Amino acid sequence: MGAVLGGVEPRLNSRIEKFRALSPADRLATIGDAAGLAQTDLDALRGGGVLPLNLADGMIENVVGTFEIPLGVATNFTINGRDYLIPMAVEEPSVVAAASYMARIARGCGGFETSSTAPVMRAQVQILGLSDPHGARVRLLAGRDEIVAAANEKDRILVGLGGGCRDIEVQVFEDTPVGPMVVLHLLVDVRDAMGANTVNTMAEAVAPMIERLSGGVVRLRILSNLADLRLARARVRLTPEALATKDFTGERMATGIVEACALALVDPYRAATHNKGIMNGIDPVVVATGNDWRAIEAGAHAWAARGGRYTSLSHWELDAGGALVGTLEMPMALGLVGGATKTHPAARAALKVLAVKTAQELAEVAVAVGLAQNMAALRALATEGIQRGHMALHARNIAIVAGAVGEDVDKVAMELAANHDVRVDRAREILARLSKEKA
Repeated sequence: MGAVLGGVEPRLNSRIEKFRALSPADRLATIGDAAGLAQTDLDALRGGGVLPLNLADGMIENVVGTFEIPLGVATNFTINGRDYLIPMAVEEPSVVAAASYMARIARGCGGFETSSTAPVMRAQVQILGLSDPHGARVRLLAGRDEIVAAANEKDRILVGLGGGCRDIEVQVFEDTPVGPMVVLHLLVDVRDAMGANTVNTMAEAVAPMIERLSGGVVRLRILSNLADLRLARARVRLTPEALATKDFTGERMATGIVEACALALVDPYRAATHNKGIMNGIDPVVVATGNDWRAIEAGAHAWAARGGRYTSLSHWELDAGGALVGTLEMPMALGLVGGATKTHPAARAALKVLAVKTAQELAEVAVAVGLAQNMAALRALATEGIQRGHMALHARNIAIVAGAVGEDVDKVAMELAANHDVRVDRAREILARLSKEKA
C-alpha cells in the first residue's frame, strides 16, 4: 500500500509574489523567513566556499577543488494539500521557472497528489558453477528464514527502526555466456536511507551461507538500481479553464499535450527526450538534497524499458469531464540519512527548506516536480514550440558570454529575447551599442 501524505495542514505559503523580480539576496531572505531557517542554513544555501576543501577531500578521491552550480527554489507547489518550496540545483535555464509556472497552474486545480510504496531495495547475489540450477533454487528458497536472519544480523539498528531484510527471490538463468546461473535477491526495507551500503553489506554477509545452501560459487554481491519495489507516483488534474491562454483555448491545450505524449508512448526516439524533460525536474531536487542522481537516472530509464521497449515514463489523457490528467510512476530511491545528505552543508540546508519527514515523502515531492516539468515541456511543444521560452531565459547566459556585466546583462538579454535572435555575436553588437550610448 502506498504511503499517502494528505491531510496535513500547510506549514507555509509557496506562492511568493514577484519572487523572480527579487535580488538573489532578497530571495534567500524570503525563503529563510518562510522556512524558518537559521543563519547557518542561509549561509550554506548561499554557497561560495560552503564546502571546505578538507571536507570535500574526505568525500571523494584526488580532490583539487570544488565545483558550484546554481541553486534555485521552485515556488507555488502544493502536494497532497501541503505547500512546498523546492530547492533545485541545476545549470540549465528555464527549468526552475517552468516547474514553478506549472505548479502555479496546478495549484489552482488542487495541486499534485502523490503516493509511494515502502522503501524496499534489492541486493543481488550471483551464483555460478551449478550443474542443477533449479535444484539450487529450491534449496535456497528452503533456506529463506536462515538467509533473512543472517542478513538482518548485519544491521540491527535498521531492524530496530522497523526496516531490514523482508524476503528473498531466486531466479534461474539457464543459458548465459558463463553457463547456468542463479541470482538471489535480498529484499530489504531501508527506511530513510538510499540503501546502497546497507544492502551491499547484507549481500556480502550472506554469501558464504548461499554458497553452502546452493552448492555453487558466489561472484557478484551488489544492489540493483532498478528499484522497482520502491515506486513513487504523482497525479495532476487540470481543467480546460486553467490551461487556457490568450492564444489557445484550454481544450486545444489539453488535446495538444495528449497528442505530444502519444508520440513518446510509441517512439523511443521521442521517449528519450520526453523522459529527459521529466528528469530535468527530478535531478535538480536529487542533486540539491545530496542524493545519487546517477542511480535515479539508471532506475528511471530501466523502468521505462521494462516492457521490452523504451517508452514514456508519464501518461497524459483526458478524463470523462474533459480535464487533462497527467500521471507519473517510477522508481525513486532517495535517502535522508547517509552520504552527502549528511555531509554537504548545502544539502542539509536544502532538506530543511523542504521539511520532509521521510525518504518516501522526498521521493513523492521529486516525482511531482518531474511531472510539473514534463507538463511544461509538453505545453510548449504543443503550442509555440520549445525554443521561445527557453531561449528567452537562455539570453542571460548569452549576454554574460558576450561580456555583459551588471545591469547590462538584463538589457542585452531583453533585447535578444524581444528580437528572437539569441546569439553571442548579436549580444556583442548590442553591448557595443550600449557602451557607445554610455560614452
